[in-house]
Amino acid sequence: MSHASSRPPPSTHWTEQVDADEAERFAGYVEIFKALQARKSKKYGPGRALHRKQLAVAQGSLEVLGNLPEFARQGLFAAPGSFELRLRLSNGGMDQASDHQPDIRGLAFKVLGVQGLDSRSALGNGPPVSQDFLLINQEQFAFPRSEEFVAFVQAASNGNGALLRHLFARYGVFGAPLRLARMLKAVGRSFGGFATEPLFSAVPIACGPYAVRVRLQPAAGNGAAAPGAKRDWGADFAQRLAGQDLHWELQLQPFVNEQQTPIEDASVNWDSPYTTVARLHLPRQAASQALALEQEAGVFDPWQALAAHRPLGEVQRARKVVYFASQQQRGAA
Repeated sequence: MSHASSRPPPSTHWTEQVDADEAERFAGYVEIFKALQARKSKKYGPGRALHRKQLAVAQGSLEVLGNLPEFARQGLFAAPGSFELRLRLSNGGMDQASDHQPDIRGLAFKVLGVQGLDSRSALGNGPPVSQDFLLINQEQFAFPRSEEFVAFVQAASNGNGALLRHLFARYGVFGAPLRLARMLKAVGRSFGGFATEPLFSAVPIACGPYAVRVRLQPAAGNGAAAPGAKRDWGADFAQRLAGQDLHWELQLQPFVNEQQTPIEDASVNWDSPYTTVARLHLPRQAASQALALEQEAGVFDPWQALAAHRPLGEVQRARKVVYFASQQQRGAA
């Protein structure tokens, strides 16, 4: 029997474990991020709490493929079709830092024209406005749950000294250096640019009765990484797009069982195979200031989605309330 045939098949037997204190905890996170966002907005001007620095924007299309396996043939991917999209690139941090500094890199895109695909949105507030995907250059989340992440961000927002004190207080003399090394490895990992590197959802979403994670895989035709790209990630991307079309494959990775592909532990890297379900296409285009202003003021939210693709897991449930509060604070909601 081959290795491929011995792999567990996609499964619908996933569950979410909602803690009794989640609403109270998440309300506390809202206050933390509101204070952080207000402090950074006072310094830089109005903006997001995280992924504040917008690097580039673009518009294009998503072509959903046919003949997909059943686990993938759900929601947005239920039938072949083509949809308009808007795309935003960003650095993940709270500050308007130089691009050469270590950071998480983010690519978010919004699929438009999805109202006829699902009568309900993931938020349960009527038909979906769009199907948003938020991806980073890390295959899994750095923390298993939201509380640890929020505490880390809160400490980091007060500088390196506060972050080190937090790490030693939380993880101890032996655990703190290990945690710090792991974080530095994550944010400092090699990154060649948004046109040449894979991007990941890192956390799961529903796909009808199934659960999946998402990957965006760049086409070889996008070109090789440029040695000086880290000086200005946005300029590298904009220059490529001004000279050629860019393409990616959108891929889904299914839940197979709780041991290999857990829903609630966001730090576990799933090991099930990816399946290509769509192709993302950006036609050659010049940078647009109007589009940049529109996307900077707009919303990219994993909960702005079809009900068939609602976000799953504790980290995603925390994002639901924190993102909305952030949008309200900057006047985007």
